[in-house]
Amino acid sequence: MTTGRHRVLAIVGTRPEGIKMAPVVCELNRRADRFDTVLVGTGQHREMLGQVLAAFGLRPAIDLELMQHDQSLGEFASRSLRAVSRLLADLKPAAILVQGDTTTVMTAALAAFYGRVRVGHVEAGLRSFDRFNPFPEEINRRIAGAVADWHFAPTDRARQNLLREGVPEGSIFVTGNTIVDALQSIRLDGGFEDRNLDAVDFEQHRVLLVTAHRRENHGPPLVAICEALKVLALGHKDVEIVYPVHLNPNVRGPVRAILGSTPRVHLVDPVSYGDLLRLMRRCFLILTASGGTQEEAPSFQKPVLILREVTERPEVVEVGAGKIVGTDTGRIIEETSRLLEDPSQYAAMSSAANPFGDGRAARRIVDILAGAL
Repeated sequence: MTTGRHRVLAIVGTRPEGIKMAPVVCELNRRADRFDTVLVGTGQHREMLGQVLAAFGLRPAIDLELMQHDQSLGEFASRSLRAVSRLLADLKPAAILVQGDTTTVMTAALAAFYGRVRVGHVEAGLRSFDRFNPFPEEINRRIAGAVADWHFAPTDRARQNLLREGVPEGSIFVTGNTIVDALQSIRLDGGFEDRNLDAVDFEQHRVLLVTAHRRENHGPPLVAICEALKVLALGHKDVEIVYPVHLNPNVRGPVRAILGSTPRVHLVDPVSYGDLLRLMRRCFLILTASGGTQEEAPSFQKPVLILREVTERPEVVEVGAGKIVGTDTGRIIEETSRLLEDPSQYAAMSSAANPFGDGRAARRIVDILAGAL
């Protein structure tokens, strides 16, 4: 490694991590005179991670290939902790960066702590204050927060959460959320990459975009969500539903069983990040259990109904851009129908301001690293 350059490992495992870490890695790469940046993939969501990183012209320099079919959280966590610990011992970085709240984040941060390597936590300070919802993310991010040296908080609320937990004020930096950087960097002109999406009638119908795959919604909650979607599709003839279905068989099975033959419901494989943003731009409203989608929706001025009981992103609710509807079939139908039938309600939610930043979060994060290292 050239004298004066600091080796930084950016460690990611899932598609959302890839999206939100990509702008930071790109910014680090632009400053190659200061940073020797190594992008590491754990393989937690290997196919989906590679797809999204390619949208930013990135690919992992190291793929730990840790995913195995139907492995438990404990099995993945133990293998990840061991593999990342060995990697840090071999590469001896000045610091690692992790993003968010996945098992990859938790194990990488803990491995760095054991190895006395400094940790930067991108999207630090999010809290639901319910350790089982979302599960296991709430505990993952608390563990990462306990060992991080730099806490890159997306909002002031996240900063306040960290301060209440006793995190030193000088180690917390409000940067905005890198999701805004990411979506602003993707060109959305032209058609869909997935030509199956051309079958969706955006001109004559109002399109509902659905993303729902979180672990805590597996089983009866997901069934309830799908039942609501079926009622909405059958009850509103001018509505189409686009649902990119996660590869996890715990998601694909019930979704296809309930919605597979429902008119005007498009069940598609996971789409590229560019296509997801194109869908957001063209849809009427969004129903999601995804944290990232809650953050992206306000940038497109699309109302977002949150298919969870709590959210660690309360800002989207507070500004009026989102509403928590949970997984009760009746409530999902009621709240979605209200937006379909009441123009004033729709206008109020779609005009809310974006609380998640200005698209310069990655630059701020790398500036802070450059000063600290």
